[in-house]
Amino acid sequence: MSTNLLELFNEYFEMIPALSDELKDEVYKLRYQVYCIETGFEDPANHLQGLESDEYDNHSVHYLIRHRKSRSFAATTRLIFPDVKNPEKLFPIEKYTKFDKFELLQRIPRDTHLAEASRFCVSKDFKRRKNEAGTLAGISNMPENNYEDERRILPHLSIALFACLIKMSYEHKIYYWYAVMEPALIRFFATLGIYFTAIGPLTEYHGKRQPCIIKVSDLLNGVAQKNIEMWEFMTNKGQFK
Repeated sequence: MSTNLLELFNEYFEMIPALSDELKDEVYKLRYQVYCIETGFEDPANHLQGLESDEYDNHSVHYLIRHRKSRSFAATTRLIFPDVKNPEKLFPIEKYTKFDKFELLQRIPRDTHLAEASRFCVSKDFKRRKNEAGTLAGISNMPENNYEDERRILPHLSIALFACLIKMSYEHKIYYWYAVMEPALIRFFATLGIYFTAIGPLTEYHGKRQPCIIKVSDLLNGVAQKNIEMWEFMTNKGQFK
């Protein structure tokens, strides 16, 4: 069996851009499963077709991660772009949280190179530890060393979702990401060299969340300093950087 992280992932999973209507429906089905059924973050009554979608999907790009053997979709995420038809439209982070780092945000070209990383979620079938079951991204607030399920190759499939976001950013010339982050996610990603900058206080939004921003090049530099193999995985050996 391969030992390289990228080769290991590719042996068991694949990253798929959701470009067709059929694949976008797979995105919305998986989001319905995670957000409406598994976590209860969204009300199923508002999504009677079994598809979790919102007003931002039409100006977003989406990726899926599929398990090769079962052909089941394991995880998904999206990047929300500015709405070219409505340039004044707020990103979700601007709508649901408060900012206090305005001097930092003034230096970032909001209308061209900024997007919001969003709907970052992993199916319960691919969450490894029992305390991850009620989380969106498979990161638990509680330490747990008793691994019950070895179906995943990466420590967390969320790392593969980062690789999807980086590929999307490369393809669309996105240099900065907004993100509304759970504290557990912020702490976990910092251990990998991924340092999100808080731009506002914790907000009650399906639990405690904090508005953050990160420069994609800073993210990749931090990962490279911590773990060059992880950097190679996230950038497909430097192809997307």
